[in-house]
Amino acid sequence: MSTPDKADLSVTKEIAAPPRKVYDAWLDPTVARKFLFATETGAIVRAEIDPRVGGRFTMTDRRNGEDFEHVGEYVELDPPRRLVFDFWLPKFSDQRTRIEVGIASRGSGSVVTLTHRDVPPDHREKARGGWTTILGALAGAVA
Repeated sequence: MSTPDKADLSVTKEIAAPPRKVYDAWLDPTVARKFLFATETGAIVRAEIDPRVGGRFTMTDRRNGEDFEHVGEYVELDPPRRLVFDFWLPKFSDQRTRIEVGIASRGSGSVVTLTHRDVPPDHREKARGGWTTILGALAGAVA
């Protein structure tokens, strides 16, 4: 549930891969480094994932010689339908927000809905663009 100054945002993407393959991609460092926080101008130089409730992931994106760590802690893992994790960027803040990833079967593929909870107003458009890019890269990574 959002607070008055924060709001939830959702992005959805149809992916031409079965739910289990899509789900597993989030928890496999070899695949996740291809889509999770990867940028065109950077390189993922560290991809560590401890895929259990209470486990964490760290994805480090190096851009122009500067490292940006993206950290998450798993709150819920329900294969192959749902992942929930708390997320933060230590370089900028230790404040966590919650990310919920729902994966539904559609024909021979999947529909992924990612919801980012309690996003501050000044970060909404950037967050929406970032998650949209990540889901697009996920589709390519599991194709």
